[in-house]
Amino acid sequence: MRVIKFFLNLFIVVTVLVAAYGVYYLSTLYSALAPKAQKIIEYTPKLTTKIYDRNSELIANIFDKENREYVKYEDIPPRVIEALLAIEDTKFFEHKGINIDAIMRAVIKDIKARKFVEGASTLTQQLVKTMVLSREKKIKRKINEMLIALYIERRLTKEQILERYLNQVYFGHGYYGIKTAAQGYFHKPLQNLTLKEIAMLVGLPRAPSFYDPTKNYEESIKRADRVINRMYELGWIDEQSFSEAINEQPKVYDDSLSANRAPYVVDEVIRQYSKSLPDFRTGGYHIYTTIDLQMQKMAKEELIKGYKNIIKRSPDYNYTNLNGAMVVLRPQSGEILALVGGVDYKKSVFNRATQAKRQPGSAFKPFIYQIALNLGYSQMSKIADVARSYQFKEGNSTKVWQPKNYEKNFEGLITLKDALIHSRNLATINLVEEIGLERVYEELQKLSFSNLPKDLSLALGSVTLSPLALAKHYTMFPTYGKLVEPYLVSKIQKGKEVILASSPQSKQLVEPKQAFLMIDMLRGVVQEGTGRRAKVKGIEVAGKTGTTNRYVDAWFCGFTPDIETVVWFGQDDNTPLHKEAGGKAAAPVVGAFIKRVYRLHPELKRKFDVPKGVYSLVIGGKRYYFTDISRPTKAEEPKESEEELLF
Repeated sequence: MRVIKFFLNLFIVVTVLVAAYGVYYLSTLYSALAPKAQKIIEYTPKLTTKIYDRNSELIANIFDKENREYVKYEDIPPRVIEALLAIEDTKFFEHKGINIDAIMRAVIKDIKARKFVEGASTLTQQLVKTMVLSREKKIKRKINEMLIALYIERRLTKEQILERYLNQVYFGHGYYGIKTAAQGYFHKPLQNLTLKEIAMLVGLPRAPSFYDPTKNYEESIKRADRVINRMYELGWIDEQSFSEAINEQPKVYDDSLSANRAPYVVDEVIRQYSKSLPDFRTGGYHIYTTIDLQMQKMAKEELIKGYKNIIKRSPDYNYTNLNGAMVVLRPQSGEILALVGGVDYKKSVFNRATQAKRQPGSAFKPFIYQIALNLGYSQMSKIADVARSYQFKEGNSTKVWQPKNYEKNFEGLITLKDALIHSRNLATINLVEEIGLERVYEELQKLSFSNLPKDLSLALGSVTLSPLALAKHYTMFPTYGKLVEPYLVSKIQKGKEVILASSPQSKQLVEPKQAFLMIDMLRGVVQEGTGRRAKVKGIEVAGKTGTTNRYVDAWFCGFTPDIETVVWFGQDDNTPLHKEAGGKAAAPVVGAFIKRVYRLHPELKRKFDVPKGVYSLVIGGKRYYFTDISRPTKAEEPKESEEELLF
């Protein structure tokens, strides 16, 4: 009896010690796992940033590895919850994180099979496994999984757990979260899914690759049918819903939600805002741009046509590095409607519209002539279009600069208006000399130009500017003297909070009446001068061609009362084009684009208004405009002219 009592007491002591150690071990393990559980409780998933055009059309999804758009529990259709629970965890709302009955059934099956064949994981355990544990089939991992599941069930509601699960899990094809998967596979909002489509989605997380409907449609349908059958067995759907769902064969889309409809635009948005928003790719921002996707598409198409026409005209010329750029603005507001940084993004991601610094050539002349008008010159003022030579020092040697006109001839004395219309280089250089280089330099700075060369080459556009920067300066003309700051993003939101809201920024640099004199002269460039290929019937197009020395750059900066467009062509390595002037290469692109835009938007304004304080003279059937500042002298004003007061 004493021996039996001894062993009984020993057994009790050992049992108590083992139990105590077990409690100690589990409590220690429980504490060690708490930080992992906290990651689930304080759920901050990576969210996709979405970039939209001005009409709220999606341009691109930007994300870091996980493409996820978040959906709150209250926005998840009840049918989604029912379908998920039917196939994965019918007793979800009854258990405390683990299902003891299911575990016992799984243990018996595993013992019989002598290997792990069934896991019996609840949705809570699946969430734990997905977020903080590995998928390895080991007893220690399973214990950890259950402990964490018990922990988070004490701190989160069932609805919160379901919300995390449906936003966290992977649905295949690069889609994280059920809202993203619905849009990706079916091109539908989550609320618009059919029962069959819902069943296909909730069946995916078990084996996302195998059940991916874009790869294994039949297997995906079989899995969905099991979900629907289970819902019917549970009495959660009626016979009619069951029959309709079983017979449905949903259309599945195999495209990618990472597709980028305007890559140069997206790159520029990232470049402008990724530093100020460190979580740009994971913060779930909604970025609304000023871009019009229809115009973006048309701009790209017309730029490519112009590019192909250059090659077509000289098929044997080396155009290995030929490229182009195009910027379209709404000049009154500065909104960038289209931004094309090259002819083929796949070949070159370099954004020539914003990053390339090129000489504008004669496209710079309007600013020189605007200064002359502001200083009292009139459209009829005569300037000398004659050849001159200039000596300059370069190191220890003396060199000679002999600028020439594009046409290789001279006109003698020529009116200011005709000199610009026909882009006379020599007349422009003589005009700068007449005004004084220092004065021109000062006045250009007042027009917000910087980093200007302090020599006469300035008259021919030797400054370097990106197409977007040049477009900014050109806003001064269609806005009647206002310099408008271009902007690409109108609003950035994070949830309901507006992080950024842009509005037009401008400053009046030139009086409206003086700016109109330039509008009229640039209208003449298109009607009868170097920009004739940009002409559009029924629409007043104004603008200026630009061609740099040896045909290195070809430009056209054009505008109507409502639209401004700048086009550039050149070779990335600065080798010349083959006799491709701005009027030949770039002007037709602008004309074709404007024609398409006005066909799409017939409400756009077609003619320029004449502001108060502008007068006109008709001489030999040709109209000249003037103001009290830019009035022709008596010597310039013929007696037979007709004078009108215009408002």
